[in-house]
Amino acid sequence: MDFTAAFVDQNRAFGEVVRGGDPDAPVPTCPEWTLTQLFRHVGRGNLWAAAIVADPADTPVDPRSVAGGKPPSDPDAAIDWLHDGAQKLIDAVAATGPDTPVWTFVGPRPARWWIRRRLHEVIVHRADAALAVTGKPGIDDVAPELSADAVTEWLELAAGLAGRAKGPAPLDDGQSVHLHVTDADLGSAGEWTIRGGPDGLSWSHEHGKGSVALRGSATDLLLVTLRRIPVADSGIEMFGDAAVWQQWLDRTPF
Repeated sequence: MDFTAAFVDQNRAFGEVVRGGDPDAPVPTCPEWTLTQLFRHVGRGNLWAAAIVADPADTPVDPRSVAGGKPPSDPDAAIDWLHDGAQKLIDAVAATGPDTPVWTFVGPRPARWWIRRRLHEVIVHRADAALAVTGKPGIDDVAPELSADAVTEWLELAAGLAGRAKGPAPLDDGQSVHLHVTDADLGSAGEWTIRGGPDGLSWSHEHGKGSVALRGSATDLLLVTLRRIPVADSGIEMFGDAAVWQQWLDRTPF
């Protein structure tokens, strides 16, 4: 999968959604944010990742310290700023070396990790922007394999961060969640079993019977797993203990 090309495409699609919206529109899935604040968050995040990779940093970088982190007031110039930030990250990865270890919030990772991370961040925030502008997520054009990879990447982060979060684990010992896509030809990449255990959260691409199971398109599974839409507003079928699924949503780290 070409994450770099997809990152460019999704970044541009996000910019076009924002271009067509009211800058002061509230974003229902990002409480207390307006469309302008969401736009700045995405654009500054790209520049932040670029600064980490270009250094290359082995300790955290304050996003507020990133040069040029505020978009211009002119709408067209702001869209150019968004695209320039994405290109800065791509250029930084190429210059530093895709396999060079850099800081991330889940430990050192190859520099190319940041392109995949920012790609999936942009996809989800594109859905946020579309919900603010049209009331619908608007990411049906995202390829199933890309949506499935976004679920995988999110589970990687959730498992890595769950142990650091305050409060109870997303799943209690013995509880499990199974996700299964209905899109064709994804194989094991479209199936996930997540388990709670004494050592924390674990997951795999194996087939299994969960305490609760969700079956639907990769894009719908991405949207419900990241709390962008409820299961009732999707095409997903849910089987088993719905309370376990609600607990998972309530307790996942972000």
